[in-house]
Amino acid sequence: MMRPPTFEELFRDCQRTAVHLEMRDAYMKSDPAFIDWKAGVVLDPAECWADWHAIVMEATSRGVEVRRARVVSTPVSEYIRFEHEVTEGLNIAAGEGVRWLSRRSATDIALPGNDFWLFDSHLVLVNHFDGEGENMEVELTEDPEVAKLCESAFEAVWQRATPHAAFELF
Repeated sequence: MMRPPTFEELFRDCQRTAVHLEMRDAYMKSDPAFIDWKAGVVLDPAECWADWHAIVMEATSRGVEVRRARVVSTPVSEYIRFEHEVTEGLNIAAGEGVRWLSRRSATDIALPGNDFWLFDSHLVLVNHFDGEGENMEVELTEDPEVAKLCESAFEAVWQRATPHAAFELF
């Protein structure tokens, strides 16, 4: 039995696109960076998440388009304030395109039940979290119907969402 690819291998093998749809209002509140941020520590995203920078920069240097869309409740949660604050130095500096969509503006979009990464429009990495946004487990599928739903949902959100630089927190 073959072992499933690591997240890094999925990115390394990706040829054209890697898109990520986030739909939770909090993730991993036990993350030391989030705890430090709450305590007023000024974070250097490139330093805190150097591994992420390396993964994304390597992919974008090969011409892979990396995009992330976030569907968030408004007013936003404390965790989303944290994500918004570090996005410029973390995601955008690494080469990602990032957009935000208020959940109120997503009512008529068919969204899958879980966050996901979609690689090259066919390989879906589904993220499963517990109710507190902890204990992430992943599921990998090449089911064409799942990939089609995920791609459609991502593109619908992306078209309607606001680019990071213009998104104002409520």
